Amino acid sequence: MKIGIYNPYVDTQSGGERYTLTLASHWSKVHDVSVFWDKSDILDETQKRLDIDLSRVNVARNIFRGSNIFKKLFLTRQYDLIFVLSDGSIPSTLAKRNILHYQVPFPTVAYSTVKLLRYQKIVCNSKFTKHALDYRVARGAMVIYPPVPPIQASERKKEKLILSVGRFTGFHTAKKQHVLMEAFAQGLKEKKWNGWKLVLAGGFLPGDQEYFDTLKEMAKGLPITIEANISCDCLTDYYRKSKIYWHAAGYGETDPRWMEHFGITTVEAMSAGAVPVVFAAGGQPEIVEDGKNGFLWRTVNELLEKTNNVIMNKKDAAIFQKNAIQTSKQFSVSRFCDAFDELLSQIAL
Repeated sequence: MKIGIYNPYVDTQSGGERYTLTLASHWSKVHDVSVFWDKSDILDETQKRLDIDLSRVNVARNIFRGSNIFKKLFLTRQYDLIFVLSDGSIPSTLAKRNILHYQVPFPTVAYSTVKLLRYQKIVCNSKFTKHALDYRVARGAMVIYPPVPPIQASERKKEKLILSVGRFTGFHTAKKQHVLMEAFAQGLKEKKWNGWKLVLAGGFLPGDQEYFDTLKEMAKGLPITIEANISCDCLTDYYRKSKIYWHAAGYGETDPRWMEHFGITTVEAMSAGAVPVVFAAGGQPEIVEDGKNGFLWRTVNELLEKTNNVIMNKKDAAIFQKNAIQTSKQFSVSRFCDAFDELLSQIAL
């Protein structure tokens, strides 16, 4: 089959990009797969950063950005299947078959019955996204969880390290790193977390400079390390060393778009044996079962108390760690690929 994949955010190299490019890599083993983008070298850096084999994937001119509608429709007719990650719109396509994917639970989408009828299936990345998405689109959607390659837990002893991974985005401060830094400073003072360190790691773009500088200023005088755009190997090392994983996306928010829509980094941390203590909203409760494989929190006091529980109770922490590793296996790359192969066989009939 000739397959086209369109992700308007492919250059951000985050969770949605891992989702679409893992699929592109998998299907390219059997099919002729192209990613629609303006720059032909987009996959070179992405392949290194996300550690995904894209050697068989082509880059096609981006017909979804600025193209004449008639030219776009003509070009899409050349494809047997087009997979689209939606930015809230429903792109026009005349490909034989089409799949529309939502990573973000848009309360209202640019709805068009005529356009939607061209899509044989709608796929969401979590139950949370499906339930919070515009019901006109969500009612026919299915859920396929993101692929999360496991990080083999290290045999060496874990360090007194709390890790949080997420892009340092100044726009709406989505990952709430400043909240975690304030909480950690409070924990050091009130809970006597002697010898503990906090590491914040994530992607960083020039537009995020102001927020990033604010975080660097907040970290002065504290055992906090801020790592931007580090290599996969370096991030993997942090995952393996960390005893605890923190996440605060969604804290203080009511709009579902600002929640953590799934929680790929949470699963990565769990696979490496870090105990998750994450904000109880978005897709995180689909991963973490409070008191079994980690903890969910709603207030900063809960974050501190539940983290303290992991720190002070080594026997319980070992159980949480074991359960976390086991849970992470539910979100494997093989399960993801099998689910899409089954979907492809269904709509190709």
